[in-house]
Amino acid sequence: MRLRTVDAFAARPYTGNPAAVVLMDEDGLPDDSRLQAVAAELNLSETAYAHPVPGDPEADWALRWFTPTTEVDMCGHATLATAHVLAEDGLLGEGERVRFRTRSGVLSATREPDGTLTLDFPTARPAPVPVPDGVPQALGADAVAAWDTGTLGMLVLELADEQTLRELTPESAAVAALPTPVVVVTAAAAPSSHAAPGEPGHDFVSRVFAPSQGLPEDPVTGSAHTALAPLWSRRLGRETLTGLQASRRTGYVRTTLRGDRTLLNGQAITVLDAKLRTRL
Repeated sequence: MRLRTVDAFAARPYTGNPAAVVLMDEDGLPDDSRLQAVAAELNLSETAYAHPVPGDPEADWALRWFTPTTEVDMCGHATLATAHVLAEDGLLGEGERVRFRTRSGVLSATREPDGTLTLDFPTARPAPVPVPDGVPQALGADAVAAWDTGTLGMLVLELADEQTLRELTPESAAVAALPTPVVVVTAAAAPSSHAAPGEPGHDFVSRVFAPSQGLPEDPVTGSAHTALAPLWSRRLGRETLTGLQASRRTGYVRTTLRGDRTLLNGQAITVLDAKLRTRL
């Protein structure tokens, strides 16, 4: 069984968010316990499994995502990684779009002329909520505002500035005790922010913590940007922005708000092409 590890939302190898991708034949997937066992063995933030669905008029492939401990409803970086693998295999040409049947409905990815990939995801409209009790203890910093993201299942917390966000040292057990399993912290880009050579500038920053899902910190979270895009587009007055997820690996997500859809654009790089020696 062929397995590839892809750095998604990455301008260069060993940055962005690594995802494992396994392409299956049209017979479908093995039972869930095997899928989960392989994801746990690989111990990446997500492992994506995809197989073609020739009888589905709305989708080309079925796609599922597993963390080391659980299946998730939506994952941006592993979807980008899967589209990248399809392009590598000659199954997604320049300017072509692939449609994925997922637990969050049909999601699509387009291969752009410049080699990047653009995901088309539903927009998550953040709704203001009070900052939950326990946030300062969990993060080691105060939040100035909080938003609920509805079915996306993430709590978005705005911090005072980029420096505060970068210097966070959260307490995983306290983060896991907050009312939502995934905590997204965000702030406006510092006025003095400058891009590293060969990398884009950015308009806002974020970090994502999900210890209850086996991810103390997620390196780059595409799905979180479906909530960050409307938040910062409204604030900054522009439909297209660049977000920097300021994890240790770092990664850039270019967002374009299109009403109830959000486009997420980024690069991907295959860093490992291996064979799974045991049966999936």
